[in-house]
Order: sequence, then structure tokens, then C-alpha cells
Amino acid sequence: MNTKQINDLVNADFNKRVVLDTNALPWIPSPQPGVDRRLLDRIGGEVARATSIVRYTPDSFFPGHLHAMGEEYLVLDGVFSDEHGHYPAGTYVRNPPGSRHTPFTEPGCTILVKLRQMLREDNKRIVIEPDQRMFEVGTSVGHDIATLFNHKNGDEKVSIERFAAGTTMPRQSIIDGEEVFVLSGAISDEHRDYGPGTWIRSPNGFECEIKSKDGAVLWRKQGHLSQARLAPEHA
Repeated sequence: MNTKQINDLVNADFNKRVVLDTNALPWIPSPQPGVDRRLLDRIGGEVARATSIVRYTPDSFFPGHLHAMGEEYLVLDGVFSDEHGHYPAGTYVRNPPGSRHTPFTEPGCTILVKLRQMLREDNKRIVIEPDQRMFEVGTSVGHDIATLFNHKNGDEKVSIERFAAGTTMPRQSIIDGEEVFVLSGAISDEHRDYGPGTWIRSPNGFECEIKSKDGAVLWRKQGHLSQARLAPEHA
């Protein structure tokens, strides 16, 4: 599949719940050799509001470019780099609207990346490496949360969450949507089990009870799928 075959609309209805085993998705070449993508959601062509898994082969790079509406990513494996630094697996980065960089990698890497989804007021660059995470007690016994980003208006929160074996979370109704990416272990709800590499996007009002039989670690983004944030000027 070449880049001209990319569907401009991928999981673009944010009122629907989406569950993807990203390990089973095809790799789609980007315009740059050595850089491939798995599309999770997308509105637009090569310039798009998008959530993707992006894989860089060893010694690959992407030409310098501007992020007009920001970029957010979590390094899943390897080491991702740009002219500002090197980011090992587990590093969380927010490049604000208007920022520019030239990414590359020496050993190769895979990242979970979100493009064109920030508010224009989010003008601070954030880099949090794994040893900088500070875990706090979560909402249930066996549940710990390390906050990566918490918007001053309280309408966007990003975290890494740990579940000890046997953890059961209180049943919740999701407010303004959430995304979950299972990094290791497995979680479950009344619908099914979700193993490593599962991406879940749940809409406003969806209810579930999360459990983990054997323990899990996941990335979670909450409160960012309100109608205001999905308006055209933010897309």
C-alpha cells in the first residue's frame, strides 16, 4: 500500500467506541523510506488530525517539519531522537503548536503519536522520561497513577497507570471520552480482555468496570474528546 491509498477518514466518528489490536494492523509506508505507520484514527490526508503507531527502522529519519497544531508521543520501544535530545522507551513528549523538529533514530524505534490535537494555548514543551514518573495511589487498591500531563482547565489528562494482579476498578461513566493503550499485561471489562498493544477509544458516557487478573501497565488519555476540542479549529 502506498501513501496515496491512505483513507482520509479512519475511525472518525468519535461517538463510537473503537477497540483495535494494533499488532494485527498493516504497516503503511509514509512518504519517507524507513518510516511506516499503523493508523488508529485519522481525519485528513498526509496533513491530518491523527493517532498512529509509527515505526522507524534503524538509522532512519524524517525531514524537518512544523507541527502547526502540536504533536504528542510516547516512545514504545527503541530510542527516538531529534535535534533537542534522545528519548528512550517510555519517554513522553509534547511538542506544542508551532514547534519544529527533525526526528531520527539510530537503533530504530516505535512510537504512539497524536498529531494536530492540541489547543493553541498549549505552548509548553514537555519531556518526561520513565525515571521521572511519580506514581500516586489511584482510585482502587492496587491501582497507581503517574500523571504525565494535566491541562489547567481540567479537560485533558494523560497518565501511565499500573494495575496490580487482582485489581478491580469501580464502575465508571467516561466523561468527554478517553483513550487507553495497553503497554504490558492485560485488562478486562464486561465486554472482553485487552492484551498488550490494544488501543481503546471510548466516547462520552460509555460505562465499564476495569479489572486486571495478572497485572497491567497502560497509557491513558482522558477528557479530550469533548465537542469543543473536536471542533474544526482544533482538528
